[in-house]
Amino acid sequence: MVDYIMTVAVSVSSVVDNIISAVPQLNDHRLLLDVGFVVVPMAMNLRGLRESGRAFAAPTYLFIASVLLVVVVGFARVLTGHPPVAESASYGIRAEQAGLTGLALVFLLLRSFSSGCTALTGVEAISNGVPAFRKPKALNAARTMTAMGALAVVMFGGITALALISKVHIAENTCDLTGFAGNCQTDPHRTVISQIGAAVFGGDHAILFYVLQAATALILILAANTAFNGFPLLASTLAQDRYLPRQLHTRGDRLAFSNGIVALAGVAVLLIVAFDGSTTRLIQLYILGVFTSFTLSQAGMVRHSNRALAGATDPRERRAAHRSRLINALGAVLTAIVLVVVLITKFTHGAPRRHRHPHAGPDRTAAAGRDRTAVNGLRPTASTRLTATLGKRALSSKGYVGQASRSGALDASSLTAAEL
Repeated sequence: MVDYIMTVAVSVSSVVDNIISAVPQLNDHRLLLDVGFVVVPMAMNLRGLRESGRAFAAPTYLFIASVLLVVVVGFARVLTGHPPVAESASYGIRAEQAGLTGLALVFLLLRSFSSGCTALTGVEAISNGVPAFRKPKALNAARTMTAMGALAVVMFGGITALALISKVHIAENTCDLTGFAGNCQTDPHRTVISQIGAAVFGGDHAILFYVLQAATALILILAANTAFNGFPLLASTLAQDRYLPRQLHTRGDRLAFSNGIVALAGVAVLLIVAFDGSTTRLIQLYILGVFTSFTLSQAGMVRHSNRALAGATDPRERRAAHRSRLINALGAVLTAIVLVVVLITKFTHGAPRRHRHPHAGPDRTAAAGRDRTAVNGLRPTASTRLTATLGKRALSSKGYVGQASRSGALDASSLTAAEL
C-alpha cells in the first residue's frame, strides 16, 4: 500500500517537472500544480472512471514514438557532423569531494549502481498480470516482456548516449551547477529528457519538443492513475478482513471505494507538500519499498523451489526446480545488495530539508515504480499494464543522471558511465 501512495506522489511530482521544463513560468506554482494533479484523478475516480486499454495505449505509443524519434534524429545529427548540444553543456558541477580513491571510489560506484538499478523496477508488472493475458497466457506474457525489455534497452540506452554526446549537466541542487544562467534558487532547471529534446529538435520552442514533454507527462499521469485503481481495492480487501478500518470497504454512490480513493489522495498530497514536491527526495522512500519487495519475492521463490524439490521425483522436474532456485537465489542476493546500498547511501536523502528555497529548481532523479493495475473489480488489460510500466520507465529515462550526480564530484558523462 505504501508503494501505491509513493507511485502517486512520485509520478505527479515528475509530471510537474516535465511541464515546468516546457513552461518555466509555472515554477512558482509548483506545489499548486502538484496538488491539482492529485485532486483531478481523485475526482475522476470518485465519479467511477474505468481504465480502457485502447485509451491508455494511445499515450503509451505516443511516448514510445517520441523517445525513439529523439534517439533517431539525435544520432542522425551526430552522423552528419552536427551533434546536439544541451543547454547545460557549458555548466560545471561544484564538487563535494575530489580525487576519490580506494574504498571511497568503490562506494561511489556502488551508489551509481544502485541509482541505475531503479530502471529495473516495473518489470514485475507483466509477470504479475499473466492471468489477464489471452491464451496461451505464459507465451503472450513472455512476448510482451521481451518487447518491453527491448524497448527499454533502446530507449534508455539511446537517452543515455545522447546525454553523453550533448554533455548534459544536472545536479540535485541547482546552485551546485557553476555557470547556471539565472537565479539558481528560484529558476528551474530542465529535466534530462527535456534538455536532450530541445537540443535534438532545435530549441525549446520546437513543436516536437512540446510533443515530447506532453507525451512524457501523459504517461506519468496514467501511471499515477493506476494507483487510484489498485489502492482502494487492496484497502477494501484488508478492511474486509479487519486489518484496516471497515469504512475502506464501503462503496460510494458510483460503486467506487470512495474512502480509499480519498485516503490515497490525502496522504499523497501530504507527502508532496512535506517534501516540497521534490522528486529526488520522494523517490528515496519509494526505492526502499520496491527493492524490499523484490528481495522478499525472490527469497519466497527460493523457498517455493525447495518445497518443490522435496516432493519431486521426476529428474526433469528436479532439474527445473534446481534451475529456478539458482536463478531466484541469485536475484535475491543482487536485489538485497542494492537494498543495502540504497539504504546506506540514500537514507538521508529522504528527509525533508527545509533550508532549501521552496521554489528551488526541480531536482532530477531516476524514478521508477511498480505497476498497479487492479481496476475496481475489473481485470486489467495487457495494454494498460504495459502503459503503467513504461510510465515508470519514463521517470527513469528522464532523470537518471541527476540521481547519480548527487556526489557533485563528477559531471553527467562520468556518472552515467558509472551507472552503466
